[in-house]
Amino acid sequence: MKKKESHLILYYKSRLFDLMKIRANSNMDDWMSVVSDCLHAEMILFYKQDMENTKFYKISSFYNPFQHPVKNKLPSKKVKSFMQGFPVVDQATLQTDPYFSKFNIAFFIPDQEMEDGCLFLSIPDHIYDSLIHTDLHTFVLESRKFLQLKYRLAVVENDRKQYIELFHVTEKFHSSMDTDTILSETIYTLQRVYPVFEYTLMLSDDVPHQVDLPIKSLQYDAIDDMALESYVNGQIQMATLRRSNQTLLYAPLRGKQGVYGVLQVIAFANDEFNRHDVEFIRQLANTAGSALENAKLYQQSVQSIEKLRLMNSISRRLNTSTNLKETAQFLTSEISNAFDVSAIGFIMIQEGEFHLLDGSSQVFEKEEGASYIDFVHQSFLNAKESLFISNLNERCPKQQFRFASLMAVPMIQEDALKGFCVVLHEEPYHFSFDVFKLFQSLIYQSAMALTNSMLREKLEKMVITDQLTQLFAKNYLNSRMEASIGEDEQGTLILLDIDNFKKVNDTYGHQTGDEILIQVARLIKENIRSTDVGARWGGEEMAIYLPGVSLETGEQVAKRLLAAVEKNTTPPITISCGVSYWNKEMNETVESLFKRADVSLYHAKNRGKNQVITTNNRP
Repeated sequence: MKKKESHLILYYKSRLFDLMKIRANSNMDDWMSVVSDCLHAEMILFYKQDMENTKFYKISSFYNPFQHPVKNKLPSKKVKSFMQGFPVVDQATLQTDPYFSKFNIAFFIPDQEMEDGCLFLSIPDHIYDSLIHTDLHTFVLESRKFLQLKYRLAVVENDRKQYIELFHVTEKFHSSMDTDTILSETIYTLQRVYPVFEYTLMLSDDVPHQVDLPIKSLQYDAIDDMALESYVNGQIQMATLRRSNQTLLYAPLRGKQGVYGVLQVIAFANDEFNRHDVEFIRQLANTAGSALENAKLYQQSVQSIEKLRLMNSISRRLNTSTNLKETAQFLTSEISNAFDVSAIGFIMIQEGEFHLLDGSSQVFEKEEGASYIDFVHQSFLNAKESLFISNLNERCPKQQFRFASLMAVPMIQEDALKGFCVVLHEEPYHFSFDVFKLFQSLIYQSAMALTNSMLREKLEKMVITDQLTQLFAKNYLNSRMEASIGEDEQGTLILLDIDNFKKVNDTYGHQTGDEILIQVARLIKENIRSTDVGARWGGEEMAIYLPGVSLETGEQVAKRLLAAVEKNTTPPITISCGVSYWNKEMNETVESLFKRADVSLYHAKNRGKNQVITTNNRP
């Protein structure tokens, strides 16, 4: 289109239309070029109100300003004094100020949606003289329409990009139940949309994370008031710090059931938040909060399923196991795996004494472990309530414990303390409250099985044990010998009888006679291995079976016992011993082995007592 002076506005409007049609994303420099072409401007400066400091206008765009020195900022009062409410300032008014004298016309472009603008131009005199007042006002109006449209399109385009980002990040949130992924995507999305801002995630302690991100713990004594208010009230908080030239925005990470943290965004002087930025950050923070809540609920459901699996597995095992040792070892293994403990101890209380069950950690067998047992026991004597101590050294500052975290649960039966289970870890605050509740439930469920196993073993022991001497009964000795003959390579049997036992009873009384039996039984236990069997044969006769032991070794054991009895009984007594032996080459039975030992004992008695007699290998 060929430009004519009388058709200036039509030409200007057509150029603006072409600019928007061809380049919807046109910038301010494109507009400056159109203005320069239409008015043959030699220099153009466009000032916009500074939103950070409304006392000034600052240069937003320019066209060829380097022919003359220009100021980056102009006082708002000076600009408005020249405008005096009129959209157009003529040359005569501009000539009254040395700086504005560089220009011969200026336009004030007010707007409520965006910052006010002021356009200063230096145009040829013949163009200036040809402009009429109506054209100038229309020029201002069309410029305002163009800038408004450009601003709205920019907002729409920015919103489109933001919602695309929000859509993509929401897709990722819904496809993942991993907390680290959610936190990472939140920060990465913000960095893509606002690369000049700074971000910090302030998370509550119940949001676990492993990723290397700008994350702080949301502790009440370590955050500022605005962050705390945003967390407590669940609302966005904003403030501008003039000294540091920063604007702070706090957006809560809010789900349906609570707030899980606060997103802090810092913008610097040249990057003010607008309402679209605030809305985008708010929606992203809410989406992240909901995703964190879903991840937390998912993890809780997984943990609940695992808890049920663990409890079900333990229940089945406890219902099928009757052996105390196996039960304790199984529980120790399950608790160690489930709760990441450093030490675990099952302590049962019988007749006022502590009994450490098999499978318990070795630390409880030492003096160090005894201090934890005493501490827990004293606590349960005061109150039979479970212990959950996050930092034992803070609880007992006068003592220095190696294990700071402690959990202990009592085993109560008929309102009596039968024992307790205690677990330890070196690090303070290692166990969570959820872990403690699960541990408590597990021990409550296991306590009955453990106490029942103890009672069953006690009953079984009573059946196979002589009540006076606490040696095994004859029937148990027979069963062990029969099993040994079928499994071992050899074995030795010792039968012993207290010499002149009737005389002891007649002289000292039956009570002393019983004491003598108890003393001899104790000496038998002290002189044999845990795998050997000491039994009361009947009356004052006792027996010792040594599985896998040769005849020579058996004789040595008998002679050692003979000397020990003579030396360590009160009143002093002696014993006589008969020894028999078997091996795989002999077609031996329990009855024949007893018979040959009994024959040897008979010979020992007849030959003067207080001696050991061994039979031939065969009867």
